[in-house]
Amino acid sequence: MLDIIYENKDFLIINKPAGLIIHPTTFKEKNSLVNFLIEYCPQIKNVGDDKELRPGIVHRLDKDVSGLMVIAKTQETFNHLKKQFQERKVKKEYYALVYGEVKEKKGIIDLAIGFSKRKSKIKMTVFSQNKSKTAITEYEVLKRFLNFTLLKVKIKTGRTHQIRAHLNFIGHPILGDKIYRNKGLERKIKNKKLDRIFLHSFKLGFYDLENRWVEFEIAIPEDMNYEL
Repeated sequence: MLDIIYENKDFLIINKPAGLIIHPTTFKEKNSLVNFLIEYCPQIKNVGDDKELRPGIVHRLDKDVSGLMVIAKTQETFNHLKKQFQERKVKKEYYALVYGEVKEKKGIIDLAIGFSKRKSKIKMTVFSQNKSKTAITEYEVLKRFLNFTLLKVKIKTGRTHQIRAHLNFIGHPILGDKIYRNKGLERKIKNKKLDRIFLHSFKLGFYDLENRWVEFEIAIPEDMNYEL
């Protein structure tokens, strides 16, 4: 089912739950965001760059990440939004709970990301030099707990696994991440209250077809909202 936050004739704003894939990877998979979108709004089948696999999908969230996404209902809207993502005009903000104490109140990670050839379980890796695609992640400390830090994260680029790879690289992997992780930290700092990655897209802003800035925000999910 779709959790629709806002809808007009041009686009949908949805709250994607954790555990939901964006599109099927096999013919047997029925529970995907694309399947639900087509059932709800059949005309979306004619929208996008890959209408067969990803109709209406302008950007993505990882399967285990929750939060706001914009879905284009028309090709004109799709093209308009795609251009904004390419030009880095879209505002995307996340909550992330990471291991350890992040000492700086604010920080910027400006390191390229590319596919890892050596590590089969880690899809992306970080390069100190520009050997791959530029990736820029900004973070701000919201609250410090014993052994954990809650961050507000903004991304200027939209690389695959960007936030997860960047935060892991600086020594602060996200709680619940099964791919980018530090097993030594997990053995030392145990927390069994969360069975998913603590990463949530809570704010999304862009220009609509009339070039008016629109912005949407959603609260943190209940399963992530607890004191540590």
